[in-house]
Amino acid sequence: MDMVELKKRKQPLNLAIVYVDPEAYLMHLMGWLEITSYLSALRSGAAAPAVDGAIPALSAEQLRGGAVAEIGNDAMFAFCMTAALNRDKAAVDKVEVALVEQFGKDFPGSFALRYFRDAIEAPVTLDDFVGQAGQKMLAGEIPPPPLRAKENWSAGLRFLEKARKSNFVHEIMYPLAVWHRARWTETQATGVAFLQHIEDSVPVLREVLAETRNDEPFIADLLLKMAPAVDMELADDMQGYLRSLARRG
Repeated sequence: MDMVELKKRKQPLNLAIVYVDPEAYLMHLMGWLEITSYLSALRSGAAAPAVDGAIPALSAEQLRGGAVAEIGNDAMFAFCMTAALNRDKAAVDKVEVALVEQFGKDFPGSFALRYFRDAIEAPVTLDDFVGQAGQKMLAGEIPPPPLRAKENWSAGLRFLEKARKSNFVHEIMYPLAVWHRARWTETQATGVAFLQHIEDSVPVLREVLAETRNDEPFIADLLLKMAPAVDMELADDMQGYLRSLARRG
């Protein structure tokens, strides 16, 4: 029954993230935080099953940290990523304003949002790189043509890695695939002069884009095969990682 409730509460939040819908995100976030916090407490033995079957509400203290903060950060990261892929800064702004008004500046997800707000001069972690790339997307900052394909490739790889660590991996992956297709279709149309090894890269790009499915294997295949075109040398472990994700069936 609890897993049925989990799915019931997650589905509308999934859709809010896929479609970058701030109103739906705000409406369904609390339900997701409640059910995940409750199930986590049950698994750890910190809580007993509710006698009446009702999912308990979260206290102000629970909302400020612990498992709730972690789940809130994951959801916020996912929403900010799909918003960035759609260059929808207004959606992120709306969510932030509403959550600050409801919970204060330390609202669930506030830590994740900082990666998309604060300037990090020397990114180190995956979250750093995703947040900084997302900032540029939200601000509509488009790299100049000589750097565009390489920056798109780098941002796309980081987003893929981050998405795979999220509870919302499938919800991020489709918008990410659509973004990759749009960026590389643009490169095919106007940016091939800035690619490395043009004679080899252009036919490979054409072949990759011929795949019609917007999914994880498409993204991984594109990143793997277009790395030489943007002068990126992949370590053996990263090549293996992308090959495994690109494999179908």
